[in-house]
Amino acid sequence: MIDFELPAEIADVQKKVAAFVRDAAIPAELELGADVEVEGERFNEVIERLRAEAKQRNLFNPHLPPEWGGVGLGPLGMAIVSQECGASSLASLGLNAMAPDEGNMHLLLHAGAPEQLERYLRPLSEGRVRSCFAMTERAAGSDPLGLATTAEPDDDGWVINGDKWFISGAARAAFAIVVARTGEAGDRDAFSLFLVDADNPGWSVVREIPVMGTASPGGHCEVVLKDCRVGADALLGQLGSGYALAQVRLGPARLAHCMRWIGVAQRALDLAAERALTRETFGEPLAGRQTVQNWLADSAIELYASRLMVLHAAYLIERGDEYRQEVSMAKVYVSEILNKIVDRALQLHGSLGYSGDLPLERFYRDARAARIYDGPSEVHRMVIARNVLKAATSGDSTKSATGGLA
Repeated sequence: MIDFELPAEIADVQKKVAAFVRDAAIPAELELGADVEVEGERFNEVIERLRAEAKQRNLFNPHLPPEWGGVGLGPLGMAIVSQECGASSLASLGLNAMAPDEGNMHLLLHAGAPEQLERYLRPLSEGRVRSCFAMTERAAGSDPLGLATTAEPDDDGWVINGDKWFISGAARAAFAIVVARTGEAGDRDAFSLFLVDADNPGWSVVREIPVMGTASPGGHCEVVLKDCRVGADALLGQLGSGYALAQVRLGPARLAHCMRWIGVAQRALDLAAERALTRETFGEPLAGRQTVQNWLADSAIELYASRLMVLHAAYLIERGDEYRQEVSMAKVYVSEILNKIVDRALQLHGSLGYSGDLPLERFYRDARAARIYDGPSEVHRMVIARNVLKAATSGDSTKSATGGLA
């Protein structure tokens, strides 16, 4: 029998996180109002207050093992927690489980040397610093083998040169994990990862790029590395392992986005249902109108499918099974239903939904980016289709490329 019951320890954390979001994060979001999108003194004070509250509730660092001050949840547990956190843009920050730091912490644990863990993971896990992951380049786009930033060996380390684009959190990061070429073009073994301190004179944040939606704390930045010298001890993992390590980070990170998007979509549906029950037009509540009922039903169906996809992908990651196809499918589907559910909720609220009095207009702006970052839907669809065709040409059913469920 397939057991859909959550393990008791995960169910307990889920309840605690839901209460934290309801009682602390959402009220803090309402308190900030428009300043929820402005990273200033008031914003930072609220985040510190939320972090103190999270520590008091034993929820800080849910993704890290206890020896690093965490709760010790695996991918499946984090799938549940992140869905709850998605209901508020401040919740993950309060738990110290926000992007890109969460993924960087996982990567450091996976590949970091003991001295690197103390120097970089320790302050990151304690919430004293932020970080960024400097991979994307404007010219390369979604082609990781097209990255042009280079790291050349010198007498006592490496010299890194290149331009990075749309690096989330770079403006407030204390350090970056930089993807740079150390080998021949077109070779997956040609890339390595380097830890670069933000005060390195060769690291320069050119600007925070203006964006349609909410800029994450630290913005989305254009970065230049010019004669950026780092020591031999800055290499993260093995030489030439950068591409493989980036995939170790990016797969779960994409899924983490999906988890949070489900939380956003759920809050949008909650607002839509409340509006349908309380708003009357022409002497009848909106809930009695077939169009509104269809919107609510479609949103519920899409959320149900999204949760199952994300939980199954998290289950595969936790077991150590191959998961890339399932994560790509989840990323495409959840990013697209997020846009649909938020759009319906906004439409149902009319001018109120379009106003800044509700978070729906912010959800709407933020949702549009979901289909672009961490791989646009078109690239993921290309990968998904390639795996379907590969299964077909092997003489077997394409079932293995559709999640492989019984």
